[in-house]
Amino acid sequence: MTDKATDFAIEGHGDISVGVSGAGASGDGSASATRITPGNALRPEDIALEVRRGEVKPSEDVAEYALRLGDDGLILAQRLGHWISRAPELEEDIALGNIALDQLGHARSFLTYAGAAWDKSEDDLAYFRREHEFRSAHLFEQPNGDFAVTIARQFIVSFYQYQLYTALTASTDATIAAISAKAVKEVDYHRDHSAQWVLRLAGGTDESRERMIKGLTLVWPYVDELFEDDELTTRLAEAGVAVQPSSLRAEFDRLAGEILAEAELEIPAVPQAPGGGRRGKHSEHMGYILAEMQVLAREHPGASW
Repeated sequence: MTDKATDFAIEGHGDISVGVSGAGASGDGSASATRITPGNALRPEDIALEVRRGEVKPSEDVAEYALRLGDDGLILAQRLGHWISRAPELEEDIALGNIALDQLGHARSFLTYAGAAWDKSEDDLAYFRREHEFRSAHLFEQPNGDFAVTIARQFIVSFYQYQLYTALTASTDATIAAISAKAVKEVDYHRDHSAQWVLRLAGGTDESRERMIKGLTLVWPYVDELFEDDELTTRLAEAGVAVQPSSLRAEFDRLAGEILAEAELEIPAVPQAPGGGRRGKHSEHMGYILAEMQVLAREHPGASW
């Protein structure tokens, strides 16, 4: 390990284990993707109850912002769910499935809150919107590719979301802050998991290293979009509700860069994709995701089980 890698430490536990000890980390090395932290167990059902009671109702701006965060988690959960029964080992089946469930939980909370502005439920927003109405960034809809591509995508996502949710725990919007306080502890596990795999693949065989390099090259063009400011984030940041995405970039670069340096990998020198997901402009992959995700609800509207 290099002297610069101060936020992550490699400890010997048979396989590589990455312990997070930076500011804001949970500090609990036994944390899992599914354990609910006492006193921090805000559920989508709790938010829905507050909405029905008229205790919370976001403004249009806050709802649009929550929609972005919810859509990111929803689309990524759909992508990760595909790995269940297909991962390279049983333990990874469980790990990726748990991460998918965490992302789905974040999505449910944010979409429930966003829907309160338009009298829509989380299911209305998940299953009955059209492609151009989704606000997820392009990175989240990118194909899984092989295992290394999925790990490269998850590596970027988890380091981005950790910085984002850490900042949003100080939001002046109590619901945004509460959702983020729960989410950040789960994402702390996600970034630990992805960092472990980056190091393992980069330091494994010649083939695993080559696949890791290729995976990073494929997904890195979608990084810049995550950190783009716009009029909505500017207004909400000024009100203390949101955070300007650009303000997260330096710390993301530092922390992710430390892991890549430890793995003796370079940030890919690739052109950045134009983006547009926050404005409802998506890649050709999005339509296929929605067709698979929405077909049952659309075929049987109102059904429950």
